[in-house]
Parts: sequence; C-alpha cells; structure tokens
Amino acid sequence: MSYSIQEVADMMKVKTSTLRYYDSEGLLPNIRRVNGKRVFEDKDFKWLRVLNCMKNIHMPVKKIKEYVILAQQGDATLQKRYEMILEQKRNIENQIKELQTCYKEFEYKEWYYKTALEAGTEKVVENISAEMPTLEIDEIPKDYKKEDE
Repeated sequence: MSYSIQEVADMMKVKTSTLRYYDSEGLLPNIRRVNGKRVFEDKDFKWLRVLNCMKNIHMPVKKIKEYVILAQQGDATLQKRYEMILEQKRNIENQIKELQTCYKEFEYKEWYYKTALEAGTEKVVENISAEMPTLEIDEIPKDYKKEDE
C-alpha cells in the first residue's frame, strides 16, 4: 500500500516538515517519488521506526547519516552498525537511569507538597538536614502510605 507524506506524518505523530527534513538530509534514501511527491510504502515503516527511535533518543543527525550510509553498504558494515546500536542502547540505559532518578525526586516532591497542603504548612515536612548540601534523593518516609496502595 502507498501513503502520502501527510498520512505517514500522522501515523508517526510528527510534522510533515520533519519528514521533509529527514529526506533533505538523506535519511530516507529509499523513498520513491511519483510526480515529484514522496510516496511511502509498507516496507518503509521498518526504517521509519528506527529513524524515529534515533530521533527520540536525540541521536545527532550526523550519527544517523553515518548509520544510513552504512546500512546502504550492506553486509560489509554489519559490525559497525551493531557497534553503533550498542552505543545508542547504552545511551538509552543512561537516560533511563537519569529519568528514574528524576521520577523519584518528583515522587518525593509530590508527597511533600500534598502533605504540606493537607497540613496547611511546610513545617510538617521540612527536614532538619535540608540546610546541608547533598545530592542524595529525598525519600518519602517509610511510614507514609499512598492512597492507591
């Protein structure tokens, strides 16, 4: 089946200008044109998914281009592409760890403000060690029970 650039943009939840940019940067090497218009086929979606993932993890366009060029060269570049994917996977793992840390911090802040609002003051939740510099994540007291538990 064939798809217009607008249909693909809608499916991928990106702007058509994003797909046009990818194309102008050479990141969509196998997209065919009919009467000057980009036409996407079912087979293109595997590549579009990978490209979308690369974009979502903020992989630099220069690196994505390198990957595209290597992919076009076929089997001779399997090892290099594998190494690039492993590198990006490590980057994703690091991003996940950072997000988990941020999530824990925001869970604490959610508890902090909810508790303070219920009491009408922050004094009920202020920690004596708050004046001490630390990069440790604040933790919700163990005796606190979430409403959904």
